[in-house]
Formats: sequence, structure tokens, C-alpha cells
Amino acid sequence: MTKQGHYFYQFIPISYQLEDEKADHILNQFSPPSLPEGNHFFSIQDKVKGESINELLLLNESEIRLTKTNKQFLKMSFSNNTGMIDAKMWDNNGNINDVQQMLSQHSVFRVQGVVDEFKGNKSITVNHLTPENNQINPFSLMPYTNQNMEELTLELFAYLDELKEPYQSICLKVMEELWQDFSIAPAAKGFHHNYLGGLLKHTVGLMRFARYILKLENNPIQAIIKLVSVVEKAYKNELYQSFQHTSATNLVWKDTIDHLYAMLQGLKAFQENEPNDDLLITSILFHDIGKLCEYDYIGRSNKAFELLYPTAKVANYNERIQSGITMDPLGVMVGHIPYGVLLLNKIIELSQVDISLSLIHQMSHCILCHHGLPEWGAAVREPQSFEGYIIHIVDYLDSRYENTESVK
Repeated sequence: MTKQGHYFYQFIPISYQLEDEKADHILNQFSPPSLPEGNHFFSIQDKVKGESINELLLLNESEIRLTKTNKQFLKMSFSNNTGMIDAKMWDNNGNINDVQQMLSQHSVFRVQGVVDEFKGNKSITVNHLTPENNQINPFSLMPYTNQNMEELTLELFAYLDELKEPYQSICLKVMEELWQDFSIAPAAKGFHHNYLGGLLKHTVGLMRFARYILKLENNPIQAIIKLVSVVEKAYKNELYQSFQHTSATNLVWKDTIDHLYAMLQGLKAFQENEPNDDLLITSILFHDIGKLCEYDYIGRSNKAFELLYPTAKVANYNERIQSGITMDPLGVMVGHIPYGVLLLNKIIELSQVDISLSLIHQMSHCILCHHGLPEWGAAVREPQSFEGYIIHIVDYLDSRYENTESVK
């Protein structure tokens, strides 16, 4: 099979080849997540005030609040695969504390109530909640990418298939160990790719940028300058559109151009270095893989933790209630960037590949610096390699471009 397409405002070519037998083998070994069957997608925006609701929803947050007359009520946030849904429950029977206790012990509920609307914002006034104890496909309860996950899977492994050793063995080993969680994981709780499948889509996006810079253009510096020019054009269009509409316009590219040029200036110190394509692609695969530890959500396993800490006792940890995308209570103490380095080194150990100490440190450095600046979460003062600057630039571009796409 041959795949052709474009990315980033139709500017970056997407091109890869896989033999049909190879593609079938990939999909058998690394199956994309199964999506919910049927066409039932409840969206509160399609309902009218006063309409009855009887839906299976995922609880994200709940807290007891007081009305202006000092009466208790429950404020709740639910979600399903169409997005977030606000809800409230009045203390008509004096049992709000009991209901709150139930909410702390379960995450999926049959919600019965009616649609309410205030100043254009729709919510549910809940009359009755029933915990759902059957196993639920997380894709039926949380937003997920609308892009074809089978195609994203094949594209990812087509790029990994291009790698030389030991990089290919490292990448395939981590996918063998963590594919189930990697394929469904979000890449964030908020800002970008904050839905199931987001990590896969974001990782493939970075690889598209990196391959364009290093493989599809003769000069990587010129390639980056061309990408910045695309950003400048997109920002001018955003700015123009903001003058045409009275409502607020999301200026995705505001304050980005100066930063990109600053990173390009920093890259000058390494312009004589020959970039290592395979090292960069491998670092991209690991750059956000630590989010398998940093975020928690219904359907996520403990495999990444078990891989890193095989002798640790997890009984207390396993008692937590999983719901929508939240910060993992343990993962947030370390963060996805250090976890990425820990997982890289664990996989190298398990793979028993022949690799130099220098290459391990270069990949670790790419992971540690991919946020670019310490105030943005980078674990080093500034990138110290050609690949370090590129991984930040492509991460910076892809995370922002995602917020401009009509199909996420």
C-alpha cells in the first residue's frame, strides 16, 4: 500500500509505503482501539429545555455547594464521547451527603433528569443516579479523535519501519510493551490533543514535521524557515478574521513567531552538525510517552508503572476510582518528561541492544528539552543539540496546529 496526503495547511507532504502483508501484520500485532458500536451519541446541545434525560455518563468531578438561601446542592461535571456536561442535583430529600459518598466510590452512572438552560448554557438537573458496574468501552464515555486510527497506526509503524538499528528495536519494544495504553491515551488534559487517541495523533504529527525537515527538504534550516513562513501567513489570516467578527477569535499563532525565530537562532550553534534522523524519530516516540504515567482516565492500565517498578506494591493505588482525564496522583509528582527518560532507559535495558552511552544521553536530552524553555516545563536550561532544537520546534508547531484543525 502507498499513502499520499498533506499536513499543516496542506504544506507538508505525507508519503509512506508498506507492503500489504506488512500492513496486515502490523494491524494484527498492534490493533487499533475498538470504537463504540452503533450510532447513539448523546449531545446535550441537541436537547431542549425540559426534555427528559436517561443516559450513561462518566463522572469527572463533584462537590457540595450552597445556594443563596444556604441549602445544599451537588454540582457535577459529566462527560461522554461528545464532550463535557454540567449537572446539578438539589437536596430535596436531605440525602446529598449520601449521594456524594456514592459518587466517591464509582465513576460511571445512569443519569436520569431533565435539561436545564441558563444564559444559553445547557445542563442537566439530576433526579436520580445509578452506578454502572459493567465494564464500559472508554471510547463510549470520553471524546476521541475523529481521524482514522487504523491509518494513524499504519503511518506510525511505517515510519518506525524506516529506522536503522538499534533505534528500530528500541521503538518496537516499547510499542510491544505499552501499545494498548499508548494507542488510547490523550496527549493532554486541556490545551491540545486532549481526547482519547490524542497521543498517537500527536506523535505521528511530530514525525511528519521531522521527516519534512530532515528527509523531504535538502536543507533543514531552510525547511524550518519555510514552516515559520506558513505560521506567519496563518497568523495574518487569523488576525484579519478577528477584525471581521464581533465575537472573540482564537488567535492560535499569537506570540509564536518570535519564539520560533529565537529557537532558530539557538540552532545556529549546531548548524555544522549532521542531524541523526533515526535518533530524532525515536526521541519523538518517547517524548510524551511519560503521559501514560502522568495522566489517569478510565481504561488506562498500570502497565507503564509495572514496567518501571516491577517490585512495587500497588494494592492501595489500584483502589483509586478512574474517571475522565485527570492528573494521576502519583504521576504528577514526577511528570511526563522525567518518566519519558525512565521508560527509554528501561526499554533499552529490556531490549539489550548494542548502543553507546552517548546516544542514550542524546535521546534522553531530546526528551528533557522538548518543551524548549524551563518556564514551559523543560528539564534543561536550553537544547544542547541539533535534534534537541528540532524536537522542540516540531512539538511547538504540532501542539498549536492541532487547535486549528477542523477534524481532530
